Amino acid sequence: MSQFATIIDVAGRAGVSPSTVSRAFNHPRLLRPETVQRIHDIAQELGYIPNRHAKALSTGRTGAIGIVVPDITNPFFPPIIRQAQRVSEAMSYGVLVAESDNDPEREARQIEQLVPQVDGLILASPRQADEALVRTASSTRCVFLNRDVQGTARVLLSSGSALHTALGDLSAEGVVRVCYVGGPHRSWSNGERQEVVVQRGHELGMEVSLLQTTNGTYGEARDLAVNVVRAGAQAVIAFDDVVAHGILDGILASGARVPGEIRVLGCDDALPIQTHPRLSTIDMHGPLGVDRAMHMLLEAPGYPVPEERVVLQGQLQYRETT
Repeated sequence: MSQFATIIDVAGRAGVSPSTVSRAFNHPRLLRPETVQRIHDIAQELGYIPNRHAKALSTGRTGAIGIVVPDITNPFFPPIIRQAQRVSEAMSYGVLVAESDNDPEREARQIEQLVPQVDGLILASPRQADEALVRTASSTRCVFLNRDVQGTARVLLSSGSALHTALGDLSAEGVVRVCYVGGPHRSWSNGERQEVVVQRGHELGMEVSLLQTTNGTYGEARDLAVNVVRAGAQAVIAFDDVVAHGILDGILASGARVPGEIRVLGCDDALPIQTHPRLSTIDMHGPLGVDRAMHMLLEAPGYPVPEERVVLQGQLQYRETT
């Protein structure tokens, strides 16, 4: 059978009306389970795919959720996308994924393109200005993940408590010179982490230095490692595990010992088994965060999604680099 099988083809083969086929896909609870299963089996055999655009015209719902991430190659985001898909499937939704490549203008275009195709949006670590995000939140159903915009629904994965503890532990071990190597400057997480390192480090009498990558890539971080060594840093706190991995490799290539001379702490717990020595990091519970964001989005009546600010604290995972 052609891949362009219609609802009439399925109805004819099943011996039911086209409206019954429609109910089997859109309102299966109105039919007996065996009828639904038989229609689904025949549809699969014929290659029939329900027309979501037609459904959207008749019901005002698309049956899909959009999720926009800044960098799909960053290992922090695939588990988030996977969990969003699992939650969506459990609630009979599909997922459309887009990547902004850390570009706020591209992010805006993707949101504009997704809005007509979805029933709501999850914006993970969005890069646009607050004003633009407020406009988006007021005109469509959306929840932000890792962006603290007042008046919106957002879930924040905070490293503050874990970094506070980690710096105290480093100080207790005699560390006095700490370097923070940052990620994308539009990242809310980067701003939070840098602020905590600077403030807590100064409280403990530490000398805190700052280095900055542009996009938070491994190559950028590896190139910065020589500056860490030259500055005499005794510990490095990296924006995320990708940056930490680059710094770690660069330090080791310089001949310095980790953790003997320089300790390294990452963030996100995205690459714990891909470094040697194994990377100490902070587990940010990304899947748990997007799970909460998805339920906030899908369970909210109408739009905009009511304002709510949920903060989930990360957990230290000490391994071999500290």
